[in-house]
Amino acid sequence: MSHSPVYLDHAATTPVRDEVVAAMAPYFGPRFGNPSSVHRWGREARVALDEARERLAACLGAHADEVCFTSGGTEGDNFAVLGVYRTLKAQGRPAAITTPIEHKAVLAAVHQVAHEGGEERLVRITGDGLVDATHFAALLDDRVAVASVMWVNNEVGVIQDVAALAAATKAAGAVFHTDGVQAFGKVHIDARTQPFDLLTISGHKIGAPKGIGALYIRRDTPLEPLAHGGSQERGRRPGTENVAFAIGLATAAELTLAEHEAEQARLLTLRTALENGVRERIPGAVIHGANAPRAAHVVNVSIPGTSSESLLMALDLRGIACSAGSACQSGSVSASHVLSAMGVAPELANAALRLSLGCLSTPECVTRTVDVLASLAEKARGVKNAPVFETVEF
Repeated sequence: MSHSPVYLDHAATTPVRDEVVAAMAPYFGPRFGNPSSVHRWGREARVALDEARERLAACLGAHADEVCFTSGGTEGDNFAVLGVYRTLKAQGRPAAITTPIEHKAVLAAVHQVAHEGGEERLVRITGDGLVDATHFAALLDDRVAVASVMWVNNEVGVIQDVAALAAATKAAGAVFHTDGVQAFGKVHIDARTQPFDLLTISGHKIGAPKGIGALYIRRDTPLEPLAHGGSQERGRRPGTENVAFAIGLATAAELTLAEHEAEQARLLTLRTALENGVRERIPGAVIHGANAPRAAHVVNVSIPGTSSESLLMALDLRGIACSAGSACQSGSVSASHVLSAMGVAPELANAALRLSLGCLSTPECVTRTVDVLASLAEKARGVKNAPVFETVEF
């Protein structure tokens, strides 16, 4: 019996929505102008770009001049961390705080701070994947330029208390950035009522194309550009703007927010069914971060007696796509730095899968995935004389 493919890797990327493709199409054709040009083609592109910025700003509770279009999450994260550090280090603030469970884009940017002579400070994480608030407060002093904490973790889905962390950071005179790539459309975000200074989003996580994102920059936030050139994006990001993709991002953001309540309820129902099915059918399975607040779209489960690499290959052969963690490691399968920071034993971390739900997920997908996972786990554990955590090939 053949089955339709099952895509459970929405945290890695999502399909571009039909409405987004339709909204972008004219800007690949007759409306191709450069928004910096003064003639009619340029003016037409400028109007469209300005409207996209205003639309996206409305989705964030922001002013239009606080939205800077980027190429995606990695650029936004680097811009936020390094841009603030390079501005404030001369004022005696050479330190950057982050967590060991961040996306590599933030971790690498903070490493670069240290490489440039600054100071890298890592806050402790609880076993549930939450920031240790006491340790975070202890790390804040008058030498800190920027603190960066991911709102929704991309591997385990744990939601941090961004409002409290941002308030503490600002009280210490520092700037607070949050990687909101997995948070937009999943949790409530409103710059008018929440005190973050900088927020990163990425289009391809919400039905827009790869290669477009935005950095929210609260007015008066000190931020040095990463690149140098023209005056585009208010001098913060030089280069001809990607008008079509900016329109695509704004369209996807509006659709995502319009559907937010219903979609998150739907995904929570699917996640509950998935987790309950795994627990019932696979004895000893561990759901990471289960005791912390979590976004509805991510399940991270370890299945003792298996390995991530073997499971991923076996699932792929059966038409089921998922991951072992972040999709930004050049296709590698290695123990998750997120799980390691949470204190998960190496043998469990090496048996972890990230199953991420989204627009392509259905109850039938969940049922099939649970069935296949249960079968694979039983097969792995049934191999004669196999050690509990031995790599088992299917």
